[in-house]
Amino acid sequence: MIFRIACRKSKTYHYLCMMKKLFPLLMVAVLGFVIFSCKNKEEKTTENSGKKEIVYTDELKDLMKLLESKPDSNGLRFKIATTMDSIGDYKAALSQMDSLIKRDSVNYAFIFTKGKIYQDASDTLNAIQYYKKALKIYPAPEGMLFLANLLAEKKNPESLEIVKQVKSLRLGGEDNANCDFISGVYYARVNDTANAIKSLDMAVEQNYTLMPAYIEKGLVYFDHKNYPKALQVFQFASQVNHLYADAYYYMGRSYEMMGQKDSAILRFKQSYSLDKSVVEAQEALKRLGVK
Repeated sequence: MIFRIACRKSKTYHYLCMMKKLFPLLMVAVLGFVIFSCKNKEEKTTENSGKKEIVYTDELKDLMKLLESKPDSNGLRFKIATTMDSIGDYKAALSQMDSLIKRDSVNYAFIFTKGKIYQDASDTLNAIQYYKKALKIYPAPEGMLFLANLLAEKKNPESLEIVKQVKSLRLGGEDNANCDFISGVYYARVNDTANAIKSLDMAVEQNYTLMPAYIEKGLVYFDHKNYPKALQVFQFASQVNHLYADAYYYMGRSYEMMGQKDSAILRFKQSYSLDKSVVEAQEALKRLGVK
């Protein structure tokens, strides 16, 4: 599944779900190397607090030891920072980025990445600030869309101006779909239902596999308690991609709100079987009395 920062409990479905794919490509283009993947992530839960404790892998420890002998290696330090970000050690990741930016204060990739780490740490204000700084150095379309997404979630109409700029670049249907999706998010957040649906429909017309757009559209109906209509959208999404766990989760939520417990349980089970990270589906099953 594409990167999920979706908050199912609060209905928010962020554009970054899609943009995670573009981020490594963007960094490769600027820096010339591939960042570490999230498989470096190791977590364990403490018995008392229930909080996840950050654990450094041997691979990351080796990198940090290597950095001691090569403190001027920007590539190595960047790998360490992005890996720290992937395991949730945002404070340490930001510290590494500060070291890089101190050496090169006009490096788009460094400043943009610091903004991304802030976003991963749920510090939206600083994320927006650093995205804007990065874009003053180099107005990369990907960076513009990261910023536009955050602004859309904050109900800031500036997001519409940004996607308009990106569309004017005529980069192609997929990018236009991303722009329309972000517009749909903005309109949904400001309760402009008609324009939200219109924009989301335009997004999937240009890219019918843009799964977050279906979810966002369904949630517009869900928010207005039109559960049968929402269910139709989520069902269609599951037909477009029958392995898309989120579609089944939201089908379950719709059935639950309609009082159809058995159908809700079935869909929650399907969702969780497809993706064990959909903990909300597991919680829903417990809520409905399924052990």
